[in-house]
Order: sequence, then structure tokens, then C-alpha cells
Amino acid sequence: MAGPAPGADKAAARRRAASALPRRMTAMALGRAGGPLTPVSRRIEAPAAHQVLVRVAACGVCRTDLHVVDGELPSPKRHVIPGHEIVGRVAALGSQARGFAIGDRVGIPWLGSTCGRCRFCKEGRENLCDRAMFTGYTLDGGYAEFALADAAYCFAMPSDYSDSDAAPLLCAGLIGYRAWKLASPARRLGLYGFGAAAHIVAQIARHQGQEVYAFTRPGDRAAQRLARELGAVWTGSSDRKPPHALDAAIIFAPVGALVPRALAAVAKGGTVVLGGIHMSTIPAMPYELMWGERVVRSVANLTRADGVELLALAPRVPIRTHVTTFPLAEANAALDDLRAGRLTGAAVLVP
Repeated sequence: MAGPAPGADKAAARRRAASALPRRMTAMALGRAGGPLTPVSRRIEAPAAHQVLVRVAACGVCRTDLHVVDGELPSPKRHVIPGHEIVGRVAALGSQARGFAIGDRVGIPWLGSTCGRCRFCKEGRENLCDRAMFTGYTLDGGYAEFALADAAYCFAMPSDYSDSDAAPLLCAGLIGYRAWKLASPARRLGLYGFGAAAHIVAQIARHQGQEVYAFTRPGDRAAQRLARELGAVWTGSSDRKPPHALDAAIIFAPVGALVPRALAAVAKGGTVVLGGIHMSTIPAMPYELMWGERVVRSVANLTRADGVELLALAPRVPIRTHVTTFPLAEANAALDDLRAGRLTGAAVLVP
């Protein structure tokens, strides 16, 4: 007598996993822009057909989260749960979710979905899709005990990293990597704002034989010390000129006044990449700073290809993330430390 069909076995396994889950979870949600996050109890939703439900093990605290909380990014999801550097394990699967099994460790990044039909998606530039949805902004994110995500936009995480150490790779790493690619090739690379993204990019750049010049807030000796430990050949405050003209610079600090300073630091033909999703107003500047075929360009979001490339590269470098962990209930304290520049490396929430 024939046994049950494989599809029936999988459906039964999904039902058993779902029945073992709690019904509610704790999360930190945004009540109003500019206000603190508040602890809430939310019902744990079953995954839709293409989704995975992930039990969150760690969630990085990104400057983009700060822009969402502070109201600098428009129209977030109402009462959104921030967080888009999520590492966890699959707790339940939708009926059509592919690529993962119950218990697999996955990463959930900023890019939550795209339309797949627009010209940007068809050209391999899904990061520019006008209908894209974003984790922790237009979709609920990982400042919670559980998170839902489209399985097609999740990543398998390299086993070389703990949950907390892996979390910053999912945005600081991915956006930093995309910015680094747009700044390449460059023998001398400047990094303005030596935080979560820059400390990862510095390691990639050194692995590729580039000279790294790290610019920090005036007096931030901790960040300068970390930069030197990671191989920077020069460190200094952002109002200083480096000893040599740079071939390229990446600005991670959301400070528009850094754009003319970076342009003044790069040689003719050099590139200045703006690595943030939000920046204060760029001041007027003389044309001579742009002249000489210097280029200024922004970075927008990420593609899934960026994620596959970085997560394969990270263990080879090897990238080592520097993290400070906080309990989930202390999300506001982590954001305050990030806002005030008190963090060295990256902050990570651990439910």
C-alpha cells in the first residue's frame, strides 16, 4: 500500500510546526514619528503562501531605523515594528515558500519585495523598483520575537558567524558592499563616518589591497582606534584633509556638509558615493570642486545579488563585525546611543 505523498508529508510538518508556536509575541513598535518605541503584544500571524515565519535570534540596529523612528523617512507603515538586519530560524513555512525548511537559519534584509515587472526589475536593478516594500519601514521588521518575510528575499546565512555577529552584514554590510562596488576601482579610499557600515567596508577594501583613510567626528578616538585596528593607513576628523588625494570616498554619515569636503579630498576623475538613505541638505559649493570629471552618486537599497555576493565573500576576507548587544526591551537605548555617536561598530538587539 502506497504511503502518503511527499507534499502531504510537508503539509503535515507545516501544521505541526504551526501548532507548536505561541499565539502572541512581544515587539517594539513606533507609535508616532519622533517618539520612543513602545513595547506591544502582537498576534503571531501565520505565513502567507510565499512567506516564512522566523523566530528572531538577533536584529541589528541600523541608522535607517533611526531615520524611520525620527520621522526623516516619509510614510512608514502605521505602528511599524522597525528592524531589517534580522537573523533567525524558520518557525513556519507558507505552502509555496521555497528554499528553506523548518529550523533553517535565515537572514531578512531591507529589501522585502519588488514587483518583478517594471523596467528596473527586468534590467536587474530591483533596488530601484517603485513598488518595492522594505522591512522595518513599509513592512514590519525584527524588533520583535518573530518576523514574517517573503522567502524569495531571504538569505541563507554563513555558518562562520554567530547570530549577533551576522546581523550587521544584512544592511551595514550589504549597503556598504554596494557603495564600495560603486566606488571601485580605487587605490586610496576614504570613508566618512566610521560606524557599522564603514568598519565592514574597511575590511573588504584592505582585503582587496586598497589604502583606507577613515574620517570620524572630531575627537572620536574610539572610532579612529578601531579604524587603525582594521588596517586604515590614516585616521582623522572629517574636517581634515588626508595626506594624499583620494581616488574615491564613501560618505556614510548623514551629513550633507561632508559632500564638498569629500569632493575637495578626491583627485580629478574621482568618485564620491553617498551611502545613506537620508542626508541633511548639501550646501552650495563652487563648481571647481566638481570640475575635473569628479562624480557624485548615491546608493539606493540593495539587490538580492548583492546579498549573495557579500555573504559568500564575508568568510573569505574574513569580515569580523564589532557589535554591542542590547535586550529587545532596550531598543530605545540602542537608538539613543546610535543617535549620539556613542557606539563603536554596530548595535544588535537580542530578543
